[in-house]
Amino acid sequence: MIEEKFDAIVIGAGMAGNAAALTMAKRGMKVLQLERGEYPGSKNVQGAILYADMLEKIVPDFREEAPLERHIVEQRFWMMNDTSHVGLQYRSDDFNEERPNRYTIVRAQFDKWFSKEVQKAGALVLCETTAIELVQNPQGKVMGVRTDRKGGEVHADVVVLAEGVNGLLGTRAGLRERPAPENVALAVKEMHFLPRETIEARFNLNGDEGVVIEAAGTISKGMTGVGFIYTNKESISIGLGCLVSDLKATGQTPYGLLEAFKRHPSVARLIEGSEVKEYAAHLIPEGGYNAIPQLYGDGWVVVGDAAQLNNAVHREGSNLAMTSGRIAGEAIFQIKSRKEPMTADNLKLYRKMLDDSFVMKDLKKYKDMPALLHTSSKNFFLTYPELIAKAMQTYVRVDGVPKLDKEKATVKSFKSARSLTGLVGDAFRFARAWR
Repeated sequence: MIEEKFDAIVIGAGMAGNAAALTMAKRGMKVLQLERGEYPGSKNVQGAILYADMLEKIVPDFREEAPLERHIVEQRFWMMNDTSHVGLQYRSDDFNEERPNRYTIVRAQFDKWFSKEVQKAGALVLCETTAIELVQNPQGKVMGVRTDRKGGEVHADVVVLAEGVNGLLGTRAGLRERPAPENVALAVKEMHFLPRETIEARFNLNGDEGVVIEAAGTISKGMTGVGFIYTNKESISIGLGCLVSDLKATGQTPYGLLEAFKRHPSVARLIEGSEVKEYAAHLIPEGGYNAIPQLYGDGWVVVGDAAQLNNAVHREGSNLAMTSGRIAGEAIFQIKSRKEPMTADNLKLYRKMLDDSFVMKDLKKYKDMPALLHTSSKNFFLTYPELIAKAMQTYVRVDGVPKLDKEKATVKSFKSARSLTGLVGDAFRFARAWR
C-alpha cells in the first residue's frame, strides 16, 4: 500500500465522495479516494435525477461531456389505488432552455465520468479497495484508514466518510450509530429498455425531453413508501422503496411490491414490451433532519447518504450529496490554507457552512414529516388513496344519480373511514409538518 501521507482520504466514489475529492483536488490538495467497487458506479446500475445547479458549482461545463440522458420537462405525481390513479402534473416549455435544470442519468455511466474528472484534477483513485477501519491515535483523532490491501494502512490529515447510508467505518469507530430501520428505506429498481421512439411516443416527448413520475398509495400496502418512473434515452428506470422497519413488520418483499407496481394498469402500458436488463437494490436515508448524526470530529467529516442528507419530501438526494461533499471540501481547504490542524473545533466550519446552505434549511423545514408519515402510514398510503380514487370516480361517472346525492355519499365515506375529528387532525398534523 502507499506509504506517503495525504492531505485527505475520501471513502467512496458516489456523488458526495466525488464532489468532495474533486473540490479538494482542484485546489491543489493531495487527495486519495478509495472505492470498493470494480470502478466508480459499478454498484449503481439504476437511473437517477441530476440537479444541474449543484453540479455546475463543481464542474461548470459538465454538459459538454457528462453522460446525460434526458432533461426533464414534465413532473407527474400519482396517488394510486389498485386499479387507478389520481394525478397532478406540471409541464412547461420553459424547461427546454439552453441550460436545462434537471436531467435523468444512469448512475453507472455518470459516476464513472465524475470519477474521471476527479482523476484529471490530480486525485489518486484506487478501486477494488475496501477501507476496513479508521486508524486513530490514543486520543481518538482519526489519522487515516486501514484497507484490505497488503500493508494497507494509509495516513491523512482528514478522512471524508462518503460511504453511503449503511457505511461501516464510522459505526465501527464509534463515530455514529447505525441508522435505525425506521430511518432507512430499501428501494428496488429495474432498467426497462425500449426503442427511443417508443418512449417518446408513450410519454409525449420530443428529442431529449424527459418525464419523471412519482407515485404513492396502495402500491406500498399501507407502508411508508413511494414508486417512481424516470425516462432515459432508450430505457425507463422504474422502482419502489419502503421503510426497512415496515418491510420487517409486514413481511412484504421489495421485489414483490415492485412486481405489483409494474402490473398496475397505469404503469403496465408504459413499459409494455420492454426488456429488463438490470436490477438493483439500494438503501436510502429517510430519517431527515432529526436523524442526522454528528457530522465532524477530530480528523473526520461525514457527507451524503452516510450523513442522512436526503430530502424525502421532495425526493432529493443527489443534490444534497454533491453539495455536502463540495462544502466539506471547501471547509477542509480553508482550514488547510490557514495551516490549522484538522481538529473537531476547526472542522465544525463544515457544519456551519452546511447550516447556512439550502441543505440544512430544507431538511429543517420538513423535520417532522418523516415521523408523521411513518406513524400515519396506513392513513396516508392506504385509506386516503382509496377514498380519493372512489371520490374521483363518483365525480366523473355519469349514471343518473343526482350530484347532491353523490357529494353526500363522498363526504359520508370520508367521515366513516376517518371521522370528522380524524380528518381535521390529519390535515392539521400534515400542515404543521409541512411548514
